[in-house]
Amino acid sequence: MAMSKKLDHETANQLRTIFSKLNLDSRKITVDLYNETVESEDEYAVDDILESAGILTPEEARQLEETVRQMRESDWD
Repeated sequence: MAMSKKLDHETANQLRTIFSKLNLDSRKITVDLYNETVESEDEYAVDDILESAGILTPEEARQLEETVRQMRESDWD
């Protein structure tokens, strides 16, 4: 279960500075300290966008999303 905590203004600004150095400008960012990764969350998932355009089936969209996720994770190694 996710638990939200309110950040003070200065801490939020410091995090924005750190994330901007990583070219992350999304409104929602997930930090995984265990895996030492940062994930930017788009307003719409890749599969939602591609499905709505009628380009891919839901299964093809899931496969594409997984491929993109794996490529992003390998860039961090």
